[in-house]
Amino acid sequence: MHPKARIHVDPVREVDHFDCLPDSLVLLILNKVEDVRSLGRCYAVSKRLCGLVSLVHDVYVKIDRVVAVDGDAEGTLNLSSPKPRSIFSHFLKLMLFTIIKPFHNMRSPNGTARPLFPQLSQHSPAQVLRNFTHVRNLRIELPSGDVGTEEGVLLKWRAEYGSTLENCVILGGTRVDRKPVGGEHEPALEDNGSMPESFYTNGGLKLRVVWTISSLIAASTRHYLLRSIINGHPTLQSLVLTDADGQGTLCMGAKQLEEFRENQLSTSACSNRTQVPACNMKLKYAPYVELPGGMALQGATLVAIKPSPEGSNGSHPNRKEAEGFVFGAFDGPFKAAVKALMKRRTYLLEMNGF
Repeated sequence: MHPKARIHVDPVREVDHFDCLPDSLVLLILNKVEDVRSLGRCYAVSKRLCGLVSLVHDVYVKIDRVVAVDGDAEGTLNLSSPKPRSIFSHFLKLMLFTIIKPFHNMRSPNGTARPLFPQLSQHSPAQVLRNFTHVRNLRIELPSGDVGTEEGVLLKWRAEYGSTLENCVILGGTRVDRKPVGGEHEPALEDNGSMPESFYTNGGLKLRVVWTISSLIAASTRHYLLRSIINGHPTLQSLVLTDADGQGTLCMGAKQLEEFRENQLSTSACSNRTQVPACNMKLKYAPYVELPGGMALQGATLVAIKPSPEGSNGSHPNRKEAEGFVFGAFDGPFKAAVKALMKRRTYLLEMNGF
């Protein structure tokens, strides 16, 4: 008697729908992710994602905290600065375990056991980005602003750079608070469009000078420390370096990045920053400016800064472009403050390079 034949049913093979997606669509999704930590996790998922993550165009790096580390790699910036409180004296030590961690345990795509980042302490943000070979738009966020201010004081700046400063606008105020409920602000007696006498006698002008110089130093230091990132990513078309406090923003477009690579930087002899050129400044002041949302800004000050002809790199944007930069520097209620201050009388100042 012949044994009965057994019939084996082949298991149904599950279709991997992700494999059905074309690379172009997956890359579009990864560009929407932007965050370098999330991209780092995607990098470790599969060989396919490993290859696609390196082609991402838009990258966002958020620096959560400053971690002091030892054993810096040779050839990096000497970070033993006499001003340890300065965030920029440790910029290349901004090793975020929350950023680097997804990369730290990665293995090389060729299958070797060597980690892509063998020593966490020896990698700067520029080295974190080295596996992203097609970055076009890069945004870096520092954990806090660079210029210390007292509580309630408003200080915001935005600078545009090429190989040197091209434009900078600073918005400040001695106090931001809510307008009195059911009452109207009584304007100062000297608020007639002119600078009040008290502005000179009570240290108001000195305070604005400190704000201006501090903001320019912060911007030039950020600019200097972007060298390795810019030179290591020739595909960059847009670069923004800001902070979580929203205090300062340095921005560079495609033309500025190209000009940065073509010209040698003028560095300051006293510290690790780009030299600030001789500048012309336009200062506008109002004792009181109402803001949208029931807020008010006291001691409102707007400073628009441009290199003087002898301190510029040869580019001379027209007046409309310069005003467009000032009007577009800030968003929300601060945009309204700029608009109000632009109607005020202009005071011209000059500053030597430093």
